[in-house]
Amino acid sequence: MSEKNYNLEIIRMLSFFMVIMIHVTNYICRAFPEIQGGEYVFALVLDTVSRVSVPCFFMISGALLLGRNESLQKHMQRLVRFFLALVVWSGIYYFWNVYFMKTPYDIKEILYVPTEPHLWYLYAMIPIYFVLPFLQIMCRGMNQNQEKALLLIVTGAVLFNYIVSLQHGEAYYDLPLIGDRVYTYYVFIGYYLMKYKDKIPVSQKVTGGIFGISILFICILTWKISYSIGEHYERILEYGCPLIVIAAITFFLYMIRCKKLVLGLSDSWKRRIDSCCSCSFGIYFIHILFLDFYKKYVEATAIPAWISVPMLTIGIAGISFICIKMLRKFELGRKVT
Repeated sequence: MSEKNYNLEIIRMLSFFMVIMIHVTNYICRAFPEIQGGEYVFALVLDTVSRVSVPCFFMISGALLLGRNESLQKHMQRLVRFFLALVVWSGIYYFWNVYFMKTPYDIKEILYVPTEPHLWYLYAMIPIYFVLPFLQIMCRGMNQNQEKALLLIVTGAVLFNYIVSLQHGEAYYDLPLIGDRVYTYYVFIGYYLMKYKDKIPVSQKVTGGIFGISILFICILTWKISYSIGEHYERILEYGCPLIVIAAITFFLYMIRCKKLVLGLSDSWKRRIDSCCSCSFGIYFIHILFLDFYKKYVEATAIPAWISVPMLTIGIAGISFICIKMLRKFELGRKVT
C-alpha cells in the first residue's frame, strides 16, 4: 500500500471545517439587508473562501481513485457504504425536520429531493461511484495528449453549462462524461492535478495570486449585485461558476505542491490529522443538526457576525467531532460515518 499523502489529508481536514463555515455564513448572508454592511462583507468573504471546500472533496476522490486498478468488489463495498449512509442520514433528517424543525417533507420525493439540502453530496457522489470503475479504465488507457484533449472538452462543457444556466436554460443533450453538473469535472481535475502537479508550469506564487484574485472578484461581484437587488445574490457562489472553479483548482494545486506543509510532520501530528479525517464524512452529515438547533432559537441578526461566525463554526465543528468520534466506536457508526 502506498504511503498516505498528508497534503491531501490536510486539504480534507480544512475542507470539512470550511463546509461548516459555508453553512454558518449562509445563515448570516441571507439575512441581508437586515444585518450591517460590515458584517455582511465579513461573512461574505469567509463564505467565498470556504467555497473551495466542496470541490476539494470531489478532487480528492479523483486524485486518490481515478488512477487505481480496483476490483468490482471494492467498488461495490464503496457503493454499499454510500447507500447505507444515505438511507440512515435521510431517515434521521426526515424525523428531525418533520418533528423538531416542523418543516413539511413529502417522502415520495426522496429520489429527487434530499430530506436535508446538504445531503445533495451523496446524490451527486453515488452516480459518480457507479461509473468509477469504467472511468478508471479510461484514465489508465489515455496518453498525455488524450488527457489534455479530455480536459479541454470537459472544461468547455462546464463553461457552456454555466452560461446557459444564467439564461435559465440547459443543453438539450448533456456531454455524457460530465452531465449537467460540475462534480464529475472536479473528479477529473483532481486526478489530472495530482498526476501532473510537478509538471504544470505555474509557480506557487502565481497559483496563490490567481486564487486570491478569483476570490476578490467573486466577493466584489456578489457584494455589488446583492446591494443592487436588495438581497443576497448566490449565483456567483455556485460550484459551477468559472470563478469558483478557478479558485478551487488553484487552491488544490497550491496545497498538493506545498512541500513545507508536511515536511517534518511528526507522528503525533499525523495521528491528530488521521483522527480528524476519519471523522470528516460523519462531521459533514451531523453538523447541520447543531446549526439547525441554533437557527431555530436564535435570529441571524441577534449576535454580530464577527462573533457568531467564528463561535458557531468552531463550536459546531468541535461538538460534531466529539459526536462522530463516539459513534465510530460502534460498528454501525463506522459504517455510516
